[in-house]
Amino acid sequence: MFNWLYARQNAGTFVLRIEDTDTLRNRPEHTEGIMRAMRWLGLDWDEGPYFQSQRGDLYAAATDRLLASGSVYACDCTAEQIKERAGQKPGYDGFCRDRGLEPSAGRMLRFRTPDVGQTTFDDLVRGTISVDNAQIEDFGVRKSNGDPLFILANVVDDADMAITHVIRGEDHISNTSKYLLLWEALGYGPVPVFAHLPLLFNDARKKLSKRRDKVAVEDYRDEGYLPEAMLNYLGLLGWSPGGDREIVSLDEMIAEFRLEDVRSAGAIFDERKLQSVNAEYLRALPARQLVERAQAWIQARWEPIAPLVQERARTLSEVFTMTDFLFRPEPVIDSGDWEKGVRKTPQFAALLVAASAHYSDIDWTSEALHEATVAAGEEVGVPQLGKAQVPIRLAVTGRSVGPPLFESLELLGRDRTLARLSAALARVQRESGSG
Repeated sequence: MFNWLYARQNAGTFVLRIEDTDTLRNRPEHTEGIMRAMRWLGLDWDEGPYFQSQRGDLYAAATDRLLASGSVYACDCTAEQIKERAGQKPGYDGFCRDRGLEPSAGRMLRFRTPDVGQTTFDDLVRGTISVDNAQIEDFGVRKSNGDPLFILANVVDDADMAITHVIRGEDHISNTSKYLLLWEALGYGPVPVFAHLPLLFNDARKKLSKRRDKVAVEDYRDEGYLPEAMLNYLGLLGWSPGGDREIVSLDEMIAEFRLEDVRSAGAIFDERKLQSVNAEYLRALPARQLVERAQAWIQARWEPIAPLVQERARTLSEVFTMTDFLFRPEPVIDSGDWEKGVRKTPQFAALLVAASAHYSDIDWTSEALHEATVAAGEEVGVPQLGKAQVPIRLAVTGRSVGPPLFESLELLGRDRTLARLSAALARVQRESGSG
Protein backbone atom coordinates (compact mmCIF):
# COMPACT_ATOMS: atom_id res chain seq x y z
CA MET A 1 0.00 0.00 0.00
CA PHE A 2 2.82 2.43 0.83
CA ASN A 3 4.38 1.67 -2.58
CA TRP A 4 1.04 2.47 -4.21
CA LEU A 5 0.59 5.71 -2.25
CA TYR A 6 4.08 6.89 -3.15
CA ALA A 7 3.61 6.07 -6.84
CA ARG A 8 0.25 7.87 -7.01
CA GLN A 9 1.55 10.88 -5.12
CA ASN A 10 4.47 11.32 -7.52
CA ALA A 11 2.67 10.41 -10.75
CA GLY A 12 4.87 7.34 -10.88
CA THR A 13 4.39 3.82 -12.19
CA PHE A 14 3.23 1.14 -9.76
CA VAL A 15 4.65 -2.22 -10.83
CA LEU A 16 3.22 -5.58 -9.73
CA ARG A 17 5.86 -8.29 -9.75
CA ILE A 18 5.25 -11.86 -8.63
CA GLU A 19 8.45 -13.21 -7.11
CA ASP A 20 7.90 -16.90 -7.77
CA THR A 21 11.42 -18.25 -8.24
CA ASP A 22 10.90 -20.67 -5.33
CA THR A 23 9.06 -23.33 -7.31
CA LEU A 24 8.45 -25.54 -4.27
CA ARG A 25 6.53 -22.85 -2.39
CA ASN A 26 4.89 -21.09 -5.32
CA ARG A 27 1.23 -21.92 -5.96
CA PRO A 28 -1.25 -20.35 -8.40
CA GLU A 29 -3.80 -19.73 -5.66
CA HIS A 30 -1.29 -17.58 -3.77
CA THR A 31 -0.83 -15.34 -6.80
CA GLU A 32 -4.56 -15.19 -7.43
CA GLY A 33 -5.13 -14.28 -3.78
CA ILE A 34 -2.65 -11.40 -4.00
CA MET A 35 -4.35 -9.94 -7.06
CA ARG A 36 -7.89 -10.43 -5.70
CA ALA A 37 -6.95 -8.67 -2.48
CA MET A 38 -5.32 -5.78 -4.30
CA ARG A 39 -8.31 -5.35 -6.61
CA TRP A 40 -10.68 -5.40 -3.64
CA LEU A 41 -8.65 -2.67 -1.95
CA GLY A 42 -8.46 -0.66 -5.17
CA LEU A 43 -4.67 -0.86 -5.39
CA ASP A 44 -4.54 -0.90 -9.17
CA TRP A 45 -1.22 -1.49 -10.92
CA ASP A 46 0.18 0.23 -14.00
CA GLU A 47 2.50 -2.53 -15.19
CA GLY A 48 2.43 -6.28 -14.79
CA PRO A 49 1.90 -8.63 -13.33
CA TYR A 50 5.41 -9.75 -14.18
CA PHE A 51 6.32 -13.31 -13.18
CA GLN A 52 9.94 -14.03 -12.32
CA SER A 53 9.39 -17.64 -13.35
CA GLN A 54 8.97 -16.36 -16.93
CA ARG A 55 12.10 -14.19 -16.94
CA GLY A 56 14.77 -16.87 -16.70
CA ASP A 57 16.65 -15.69 -19.79
CA LEU A 58 17.42 -12.34 -18.16
CA TYR A 59 18.77 -14.01 -15.02
CA ALA A 60 20.86 -16.46 -17.06
CA ALA A 61 22.40 -13.58 -19.02
CA ALA A 62 23.25 -11.76 -15.79
CA THR A 63 24.80 -14.94 -14.40
CA ASP A 64 26.98 -15.29 -17.49
CA ARG A 65 28.22 -11.73 -17.01
CA LEU A 66 29.08 -12.43 -13.39
CA LEU A 67 30.94 -15.60 -14.38
CA ALA A 68 32.88 -13.76 -17.08
CA SER A 69 34.00 -11.07 -14.65
CA GLY A 70 34.98 -13.59 -11.97
CA SER A 71 32.40 -12.16 -9.56
CA VAL A 72 30.93 -15.59 -8.84
CA TYR A 73 32.31 -19.08 -8.44
CA ALA A 74 31.00 -22.63 -8.35
CA CYS A 75 30.44 -24.42 -5.06
CA ASP A 76 29.63 -28.09 -4.46
CA CYS A 77 29.33 -27.95 -0.67
CA THR A 78 26.24 -29.52 0.85
CA ALA A 79 24.27 -27.84 3.61
CA GLU A 80 25.49 -30.53 6.02
CA GLN A 81 29.14 -29.90 5.16
CA ILE A 82 28.74 -26.15 5.62
CA LYS A 83 27.06 -26.63 8.97
CA GLU A 84 29.71 -29.10 10.14
CA ARG A 85 32.57 -26.74 9.25
CA ALA A 86 30.84 -23.66 10.65
CA GLY A 87 30.44 -24.91 14.20
CA GLN A 88 29.10 -22.01 16.24
CA LYS A 89 29.67 -19.45 13.46
CA PRO A 90 26.76 -19.44 10.99
CA GLY A 91 27.14 -18.74 7.29
CA TYR A 92 29.27 -19.97 4.43
CA ASP A 93 33.06 -20.02 5.01
CA GLY A 94 34.28 -19.54 1.42
CA PHE A 95 35.56 -23.12 1.17
CA CYS A 96 35.16 -23.33 -2.63
CA ARG A 97 36.25 -19.77 -3.39
CA ASP A 98 39.66 -20.74 -4.79
CA ARG A 99 39.03 -24.35 -5.83
CA GLY A 100 38.38 -23.40 -9.45
CA LEU A 101 35.36 -25.68 -9.89
CA GLU A 102 33.55 -25.60 -13.20
CA PRO A 103 29.99 -24.14 -13.01
CA SER A 104 28.35 -27.43 -13.92
CA ALA A 105 25.00 -28.96 -13.02
CA GLY A 106 24.63 -29.73 -9.33
CA ARG A 107 26.85 -26.82 -8.24
CA MET A 108 25.63 -23.59 -6.73
CA LEU A 109 27.07 -20.25 -7.85
CA ARG A 110 28.24 -17.94 -5.05
CA PHE A 111 29.14 -14.26 -5.14
CA ARG A 112 32.74 -13.43 -4.29
CA THR A 113 32.17 -10.87 -1.53
CA PRO A 114 34.98 -8.32 -0.96
CA ASP A 115 37.10 -8.98 2.13
CA VAL A 116 37.62 -5.30 2.95
CA GLY A 117 35.63 -2.08 2.95
CA GLN A 118 32.01 -1.32 3.70
CA THR A 119 28.76 -1.32 1.81
CA THR A 120 26.68 1.74 2.71
CA PHE A 121 23.25 2.99 1.71
CA ASP A 122 20.81 5.68 2.80
CA ASP A 123 17.39 4.53 3.93
CA LEU A 124 14.51 7.03 3.91
CA VAL A 125 13.05 5.48 7.06
CA ARG A 126 16.18 4.47 8.98
CA GLY A 127 18.97 6.78 7.86
CA THR A 128 22.43 5.66 6.80
CA ILE A 129 23.21 1.96 7.17
CA SER A 130 26.73 0.51 6.77
CA VAL A 131 27.86 -3.11 6.76
CA ASP A 132 31.45 -4.36 6.86
CA ASN A 133 31.99 -6.48 3.76
CA ALA A 134 33.97 -8.96 5.84
CA GLN A 135 30.72 -9.75 7.68
CA ILE A 136 28.86 -10.66 4.47
CA GLU A 137 29.17 -14.32 3.48
CA ASP A 138 29.75 -15.44 -0.09
CA PHE A 139 26.03 -15.67 -0.80
CA GLY A 140 24.35 -17.78 -3.47
CA VAL A 141 23.02 -16.28 -6.69
CA ARG A 142 22.05 -19.49 -8.51
CA LYS A 143 20.87 -22.78 -7.06
CA SER A 144 22.52 -26.08 -7.84
CA ASN A 145 19.55 -26.93 -10.11
CA GLY A 146 20.14 -23.81 -12.19
CA ASP A 147 17.30 -21.68 -10.80
CA PRO A 148 18.13 -18.09 -9.82
CA LEU A 149 18.00 -17.15 -6.17
CA PHE A 150 15.78 -14.35 -4.88
CA ILE A 151 18.56 -11.77 -4.56
CA LEU A 152 19.78 -12.10 -8.17
CA ALA A 153 16.27 -12.03 -9.65
CA ASN A 154 15.40 -8.92 -7.66
CA VAL A 155 18.49 -7.00 -8.69
CA VAL A 156 18.09 -7.88 -12.36
CA ASP A 157 14.37 -7.05 -12.36
CA ASP A 158 14.82 -3.73 -10.57
CA ALA A 159 17.40 -2.68 -13.14
CA ASP A 160 15.40 -3.96 -16.12
CA MET A 161 12.15 -2.33 -14.92
CA ALA A 162 13.87 0.97 -14.04
CA ILE A 163 12.68 0.79 -10.44
CA THR A 164 13.50 4.07 -8.70
CA HIS A 165 12.25 3.27 -5.17
CA VAL A 166 12.51 -0.06 -3.38
CA ILE A 167 9.94 0.12 -0.54
CA ARG A 168 9.81 -3.13 1.43
CA GLY A 169 9.81 -4.67 4.91
CA GLU A 170 12.67 -4.25 7.34
CA ASP A 171 13.33 -8.00 7.20
CA HIS A 172 15.06 -7.28 3.88
CA ILE A 173 17.63 -4.90 5.34
CA SER A 174 20.12 -7.74 5.63
CA ASN A 175 19.72 -8.41 1.90
CA THR A 176 20.39 -4.85 0.84
CA SER A 177 24.18 -4.97 1.15
CA LYS A 178 24.19 -8.10 -1.03
CA TYR A 179 21.82 -6.37 -3.45
CA LEU A 180 24.22 -3.42 -3.78
CA LEU A 181 27.27 -5.63 -4.31
CA LEU A 182 25.46 -7.47 -7.09
CA TRP A 183 24.18 -4.23 -8.59
CA GLU A 184 27.71 -2.84 -8.76
CA ALA A 185 29.17 -6.06 -10.17
CA LEU A 186 26.59 -5.99 -12.97
CA GLY A 187 27.38 -2.35 -13.74
CA TYR A 188 23.84 -1.09 -13.44
CA GLY A 189 24.75 2.50 -12.49
CA PRO A 190 22.80 4.68 -10.00
CA VAL A 191 21.05 2.55 -7.38
CA PRO A 192 17.38 2.88 -6.38
CA VAL A 193 16.27 4.69 -3.24
CA PHE A 194 15.55 2.36 -0.32
CA ALA A 195 12.88 2.60 2.37
CA HIS A 196 12.52 -0.31 4.78
CA LEU A 197 9.15 -0.32 6.50
CA PRO A 198 8.35 -1.61 10.00
CA LEU A 199 7.01 -5.13 10.34
CA LEU A 200 3.52 -5.77 11.66
CA PHE A 201 3.03 -7.38 15.07
CA ASN A 202 0.01 -8.88 16.78
CA ASP A 203 -1.34 -7.58 20.08
CA ALA A 204 1.10 -9.89 21.91
CA ARG A 205 3.92 -8.00 20.14
CA LYS A 206 4.92 -11.02 18.10
CA LYS A 207 5.52 -10.74 14.36
CA LEU A 208 2.38 -11.60 12.42
CA SER A 209 2.49 -15.22 11.31
CA LYS A 210 0.12 -16.99 8.93
CA ARG A 211 0.28 -20.07 11.15
CA ARG A 212 -0.84 -18.16 14.23
CA ASP A 213 -2.61 -14.99 13.11
CA LYS A 214 -5.28 -14.00 10.62
CA VAL A 215 -3.13 -12.34 7.97
CA ALA A 216 -4.95 -12.84 4.65
CA VAL A 217 -6.67 -9.65 3.46
CA GLU A 218 -9.46 -11.74 1.99
CA ASP A 219 -10.33 -13.07 5.46
CA TYR A 220 -11.29 -9.53 6.45
CA ARG A 221 -13.21 -9.04 3.21
CA ASP A 222 -15.13 -12.25 3.90
CA GLU A 223 -16.00 -11.07 7.40
CA GLY A 224 -17.64 -7.94 6.03
CA TYR A 225 -15.02 -5.22 6.43
CA LEU A 226 -15.21 -2.39 3.93
CA PRO A 227 -12.21 -1.94 1.61
CA GLU A 228 -12.02 1.80 2.30
CA ALA A 229 -11.92 1.12 6.05
CA MET A 230 -9.21 -1.51 5.58
CA LEU A 231 -7.13 0.94 3.52
CA ASN A 232 -7.61 3.65 6.13
CA TYR A 233 -6.48 1.36 8.94
CA LEU A 234 -3.51 -0.04 7.03
CA GLY A 235 -2.38 3.51 6.33
CA LEU A 236 -2.13 4.13 10.07
CA LEU A 237 0.28 1.23 10.63
CA GLY A 238 3.66 2.93 10.78
CA TRP A 239 2.48 6.34 9.55
CA SER A 240 0.26 9.10 10.87
CA PRO A 241 -1.50 11.90 8.98
CA GLY A 242 -1.11 14.29 11.90
CA GLY A 243 -3.67 16.15 13.92
CA ASP A 244 -4.68 13.00 15.84
CA ARG A 245 -6.89 12.00 12.92
CA GLU A 246 -7.85 8.37 12.46
CA ILE A 247 -10.43 8.59 9.68
CA VAL A 248 -8.50 9.61 6.57
CA SER A 249 -9.71 9.33 2.99
CA LEU A 250 -7.59 7.78 0.28
CA ASP A 251 -7.20 11.16 -1.44
CA GLU A 252 -5.96 12.65 1.82
CA MET A 253 -3.44 9.85 2.26
CA ILE A 254 -2.14 10.29 -1.29
CA ALA A 255 -1.68 14.00 -0.65
CA GLU A 256 -0.12 13.77 2.79
CA PHE A 257 1.86 10.51 2.87
CA ARG A 258 5.64 10.87 3.21
CA LEU A 259 8.10 7.99 3.38
CA GLU A 260 10.31 10.12 5.61
CA ASP A 261 7.48 10.22 8.17
CA VAL A 262 7.14 6.44 8.43
CA ARG A 263 8.14 5.23 11.89
CA SER A 264 10.86 2.61 12.16
CA ALA A 265 9.34 0.85 15.17
CA GLY A 266 7.11 -2.16 14.57
CA ALA A 267 3.40 -1.47 14.18
CA ILE A 268 0.71 -3.34 16.13
CA PHE A 269 -2.14 -4.78 14.05
CA ASP A 270 -5.08 -4.43 16.43
CA GLU A 271 -8.24 -5.98 15.03
CA ARG A 272 -10.36 -4.18 17.62
CA LYS A 273 -9.06 -0.89 16.28
CA LEU A 274 -9.81 -2.03 12.74
CA GLN A 275 -13.36 -2.83 13.84
CA SER A 276 -13.69 0.67 15.26
CA VAL A 277 -12.50 2.26 12.01
CA ASN A 278 -14.82 0.00 9.99
CA ALA A 279 -17.75 0.97 12.20
CA GLU A 280 -17.10 4.65 11.42
CA TYR A 281 -17.28 3.91 7.70
CA LEU A 282 -20.43 1.83 8.09
CA ARG A 283 -22.17 4.64 10.00
CA ALA A 284 -21.21 7.12 7.30
CA LEU A 285 -22.89 5.11 4.52
CA PRO A 286 -26.31 6.26 3.31
CA ALA A 287 -28.92 3.64 4.23
CA ARG A 288 -29.47 2.60 0.63
CA GLN A 289 -25.74 2.04 0.09
CA LEU A 290 -25.54 0.02 3.30
CA VAL A 291 -28.32 -2.28 2.08
CA GLU A 292 -26.76 -2.61 -1.39
CA ARG A 293 -23.31 -3.42 -0.06
CA ALA A 294 -24.65 -5.86 2.54
CA GLN A 295 -26.65 -7.64 -0.16
CA ALA A 296 -23.59 -7.82 -2.43
CA TRP A 297 -21.53 -9.24 0.45
CA ILE A 298 -24.14 -11.90 1.22
CA GLN A 299 -24.54 -12.87 -2.42
CA ALA A 300 -20.78 -13.21 -2.94
CA ARG A 301 -20.54 -15.55 0.06
CA TRP A 302 -23.67 -17.61 -0.60
CA GLU A 303 -23.69 -18.05 -4.34
CA PRO A 304 -20.84 -20.60 -4.60
CA ILE A 305 -22.31 -22.80 -1.88
CA ALA A 306 -25.96 -22.49 -2.90
CA PRO A 307 -25.96 -25.63 -5.10
CA LEU A 308 -24.45 -27.61 -2.23
CA VAL A 309 -27.30 -26.85 0.18
CA GLN A 310 -30.18 -26.60 -2.30
CA GLU A 311 -30.85 -30.33 -2.20
CA ARG A 312 -30.52 -30.55 1.58
CA ALA A 313 -32.34 -27.57 3.06
CA ARG A 314 -36.11 -27.57 3.62
CA THR A 315 -36.49 -23.91 4.64
CA LEU A 316 -34.56 -20.66 4.15
CA SER A 317 -33.59 -20.74 7.81
CA GLU A 318 -31.94 -24.13 7.25
CA VAL A 319 -30.01 -22.65 4.34
CA PHE A 320 -28.59 -20.11 6.75
CA THR A 321 -27.90 -22.70 9.45
CA MET A 322 -25.98 -24.88 6.99
CA THR A 323 -23.84 -22.03 5.71
CA ASP A 324 -23.33 -19.64 8.62
CA PHE A 325 -19.86 -21.08 9.26
CA LEU A 326 -18.70 -19.25 6.13
CA PHE A 327 -19.76 -15.85 7.44
CA ARG A 328 -18.93 -15.98 11.13
CA PRO A 329 -15.42 -15.22 12.44
CA GLU A 330 -15.64 -18.49 14.40
CA PRO A 331 -18.07 -21.40 13.99
CA VAL A 332 -20.88 -21.90 16.50
CA ILE A 333 -20.12 -25.29 18.01
CA ASP A 334 -23.12 -27.54 18.66
CA SER A 335 -22.26 -28.94 22.09
CA GLY A 336 -24.17 -32.18 21.55
CA ASP A 337 -22.49 -32.87 18.21
CA TRP A 338 -19.10 -31.99 19.70
CA GLU A 339 -19.43 -34.29 22.72
CA LYS A 340 -20.68 -37.17 20.56
CA GLY A 341 -17.91 -36.69 18.02
CA VAL A 342 -15.17 -36.62 20.66
CA ARG A 343 -16.63 -39.63 22.48
CA LYS A 344 -16.94 -41.80 19.38
CA THR A 345 -13.64 -40.80 17.78
CA PRO A 346 -10.65 -41.77 19.95
CA GLN A 347 -8.28 -40.32 17.34
CA PHE A 348 -10.09 -36.93 17.37
CA ALA A 349 -7.04 -34.85 18.31
CA ALA A 350 -4.68 -36.91 16.16
CA LEU A 351 -6.93 -36.41 13.13
CA LEU A 352 -6.91 -32.64 13.65
CA VAL A 353 -3.11 -32.64 13.84
CA ALA A 354 -2.71 -34.87 10.78
CA ALA A 355 -5.25 -32.91 8.73
CA SER A 356 -3.52 -29.62 9.57
CA ALA A 357 -0.20 -31.02 8.43
CA HIS A 358 -1.60 -32.37 5.17
CA TYR A 359 -3.67 -29.27 4.42
CA SER A 360 -0.80 -26.81 4.91
CA ASP A 361 0.94 -27.61 1.64
CA ILE A 362 -1.57 -28.76 -0.99
CA ASP A 363 -3.46 -27.17 -3.86
CA TRP A 364 -6.58 -25.76 -2.22
CA THR A 365 -9.16 -27.67 -4.23
CA SER A 366 -11.92 -30.02 -3.11
CA GLU A 367 -10.19 -32.91 -4.89
CA ALA A 368 -6.84 -32.30 -3.19
CA LEU A 369 -8.57 -31.84 0.18
CA HIS A 370 -10.36 -35.17 -0.27
CA GLU A 371 -7.06 -36.94 -0.95
CA ALA A 372 -5.32 -35.19 1.95
CA THR A 373 -8.08 -36.19 4.36
CA VAL A 374 -7.88 -39.82 3.26
CA ALA A 375 -4.11 -39.69 3.84
CA ALA A 376 -4.54 -38.07 7.25
CA GLY A 377 -7.05 -40.72 8.29
CA GLU A 378 -4.84 -43.59 7.19
CA GLU A 379 -1.90 -42.00 8.99
CA VAL A 380 -3.66 -42.15 12.37
CA GLY A 381 -5.45 -45.46 11.85
CA VAL A 382 -8.84 -44.21 10.62
CA PRO A 383 -9.06 -45.47 7.01
CA GLN A 384 -12.82 -44.86 6.77
CA LEU A 385 -13.26 -41.43 5.19
CA GLY A 386 -16.62 -40.84 6.87
CA LYS A 387 -15.09 -41.23 10.34
CA ALA A 388 -11.98 -39.25 9.45
CA GLN A 389 -14.15 -36.28 8.44
CA VAL A 390 -15.94 -36.00 11.80
CA PRO A 391 -13.38 -33.91 13.75
CA ILE A 392 -12.65 -31.75 10.70
CA ARG A 393 -16.32 -30.97 10.04
CA LEU A 394 -16.95 -30.18 13.70
CA ALA A 395 -13.88 -27.93 13.88
CA VAL A 396 -14.75 -26.03 10.74
CA THR A 397 -18.57 -25.85 10.72
CA GLY A 398 -19.44 -26.55 14.37
CA ARG A 399 -21.87 -29.29 13.38
CA SER A 400 -21.76 -32.96 12.43
CA VAL A 401 -23.90 -32.53 9.31
CA GLY A 402 -23.97 -29.97 6.54
CA PRO A 403 -22.98 -29.38 2.95
CA PRO A 404 -20.20 -31.49 1.38
CA LEU A 405 -17.09 -31.02 3.48
CA PHE A 406 -14.37 -30.61 0.88
CA GLU A 407 -16.27 -28.07 -1.23
CA SER A 408 -16.99 -26.19 2.01
CA LEU A 409 -13.30 -26.17 2.96
CA GLU A 410 -12.37 -24.91 -0.49
CA LEU A 411 -14.76 -21.96 -0.09
CA LEU A 412 -13.64 -21.26 3.47
CA GLY A 413 -9.98 -21.02 2.44
CA ARG A 414 -6.74 -22.46 3.77
CA ASP A 415 -5.98 -19.87 6.47
CA ARG A 416 -9.41 -19.94 8.08
CA THR A 417 -9.57 -23.72 7.90
CA LEU A 418 -6.20 -24.18 9.57
CA ALA A 419 -7.07 -21.61 12.24
CA ARG A 420 -10.27 -23.50 13.09
CA LEU A 421 -8.51 -26.85 13.21
CA SER A 422 -5.98 -25.32 15.62
CA ALA A 423 -8.73 -23.85 17.81
CA ALA A 424 -10.56 -27.20 17.91
CA LEU A 425 -7.36 -29.01 18.86
CA ALA A 426 -6.79 -26.57 21.71
CA ARG A 427 -10.35 -27.14 22.89
CA VAL A 428 -10.19 -30.93 22.88
CA GLN A 429 -6.81 -30.85 24.66
CA ARG A 430 -8.17 -28.46 27.25
CA GLU A 431 -11.23 -30.59 27.87
CA SER A 432 -9.18 -33.76 28.13
CA GLY A 433 -6.64 -32.12 30.45
CA SER A 434 -3.74 -32.96 28.13
CA GLY A 435 -2.76 -29.31 27.61
